[in-house]
Amino acid sequence: MFPEDIRAQAQQIVASAAARGLMVATAESCTGGLVAAALTEIAGSSAALDRGFVTYSNAAKVQMLGVPEATLAAHGAVSRPTAEAMARGAAHQAQAAVAVSITGVAGPGGGSPEKPVGLVHFAAVGPRGLVHREERFGDIGRDQVRQAAVRVALTLLADQLA
Repeated sequence: MFPEDIRAQAQQIVASAAARGLMVATAESCTGGLVAAALTEIAGSSAALDRGFVTYSNAAKVQMLGVPEATLAAHGAVSRPTAEAMARGAAHQAQAAVAVSITGVAGPGGGSPEKPVGLVHFAAVGPRGLVHREERFGDIGRDQVRQAAVRVALTLLADQLA
């Protein structure tokens, strides 16, 4: 289902988390569960993945992850503070040692001058603390933005487990 490089990243994460006895959680918006899907494509992933949250709406971010409504009102869904709150919320709700979050504008519409199509915010929390990353993939197409976001999210997970 996924390209070989994504499968290899997912395999590495599952093996690393399982070997260390750590559970992973995902909190996804624009990727709609693709990171969790990449991880669960790997045999034995139940030893590493606790759960994935698909929080596409702001209400879901608040209800499932505890993202403060004030954060969404002040910064919007596609922002560093929201991505960080999503990652912290996923780790807390799942009682996972490592979590990653993704929130962005995959397109083709929905962008603005401040938040253009292709802007994606990521956060990961784990043994290496809380890390944020912003990517501006550009208007390269919805599928390409989502796939690029999966690669970045898996890299952040791998970094937390390194």
